[in-house]
Amino acid sequence: MTFRLHDYQSRLVNKARNAFSDGYKSPCIVAPCGAGKSVMISEIARMTTEKGNRVLFLVHRKELIEQIENSFRINAVNLDLVQFGMVQTIVRRLDKTERPQLIITDESHHGLAKSYRNIYEYFNDALRLSFTATPIRLNGEGLGDVNDILLEEVNAEWLIENGFLSPYKYYAPKLIEEDYLKLSSMKEFTSKSIDDALGNVIYGDVIAHYKKLADGEQAIAYCHSVAASEELAETFNSLGIPAAHIDGKTDKQKRGAIIEQFRKREIRVLTNVDLIGEGFDVPDCSTVIMLRPTKSLSLYIQQSMRGMRFKAGKTSIIIDHVGNVQRFGLPDEKREWSLTGKKKQSSEATIKIKQCENCFAVYSINEKACPMCGHVVEVVRTNEKEHDETAELQEVQKGDISIKMDFREPRDCKNIQELYDLAKNRGYKKGWAYHQAKMMGFM
Repeated sequence: MTFRLHDYQSRLVNKARNAFSDGYKSPCIVAPCGAGKSVMISEIARMTTEKGNRVLFLVHRKELIEQIENSFRINAVNLDLVQFGMVQTIVRRLDKTERPQLIITDESHHGLAKSYRNIYEYFNDALRLSFTATPIRLNGEGLGDVNDILLEEVNAEWLIENGFLSPYKYYAPKLIEEDYLKLSSMKEFTSKSIDDALGNVIYGDVIAHYKKLADGEQAIAYCHSVAASEELAETFNSLGIPAAHIDGKTDKQKRGAIIEQFRKREIRVLTNVDLIGEGFDVPDCSTVIMLRPTKSLSLYIQQSMRGMRFKAGKTSIIIDHVGNVQRFGLPDEKREWSLTGKKKQSSEATIKIKQCENCFAVYSINEKACPMCGHVVEVVRTNEKEHDETAELQEVQKGDISIKMDFREPRDCKNIQELYDLAKNRGYKKGWAYHQAKMMGFM
């Protein structure tokens, strides 16, 4: 028995084979969440082992190994020629790892880390193939240091329109107090600053919005800390909505039992901290509750699209209490990728804003009072959690937010029209595209 691939999956597999034939050593397949990545990976592994070649499959979390191994088995991959390994383990056992002819890297936006590079350098004669939905690092860097071509076929919008993903409705507040958010050394918001940004207030009544927008539906809630996740589960339970918390340190047997209860709909809400994300296998759900602001586009995409697995008649509900949509746009926003990524901006180019709670005007955090109505924010801190029932979430639709994520550079453009599109998406001055086109020989 082998998988039967959809046409777009077959085209991506063929693009990878053609890339190797054309002399590329490390292509990266860019496929949205829900595109059937495990099917394509297992098909490539099957064709590789069928020729007697060895495959090294790299993951960054042990939970992913069992899932992909099961896909390989179903698709008749010769497992005698496959080694599954966590990067952290393989990098310490390079001399004991059989030399592969192909290295497959899952979630390759992690691939710029030193541990991955050490493996790639040790097996430098092996071909490499990577998979990701977001070929960009948290700091904006592309994957050009580890990949030599990006292979694309369909985007999330196409998958929804053609019945491979469920449509969705997105609800979000206007803004949170982002001036409180601080970055860690990993360029991600710290847990303490998130507490400060939420102001000891659960922004928007989480329970009330769940009951209003997705009452009775299976939901996954993403929190910023174990304490916050546990507290949210307790709150749901206290109000008669069965919920449970899991995290990376939850006993495997207990975690399995909780997920099985969720599968049987005995538990309605699963709360977690970054666990149910990349490749983590959980039963179908329709609702996502986002309570963790992030700077990571990859994390945002993984979490927001978790409830969009296709089911006839289903509409996914995304309840964003922390305004992640303001940073990244809607989950199926069209994004232009590049191996080089985007140029770093200076700190002066980042404008921090806040929103007046009286007239809803948006203004700089440097202003002590709203320049529109003169309202002064009174900051109150208590040790008790409160529910701000006045923070009403609103549906965000196409056209409400215009965020163009274009990570290309001029050299990525193939004609003058693409240069004009790039200039528009970047907000460049008139004449820039014309000048670039002349230098590149398009005119």
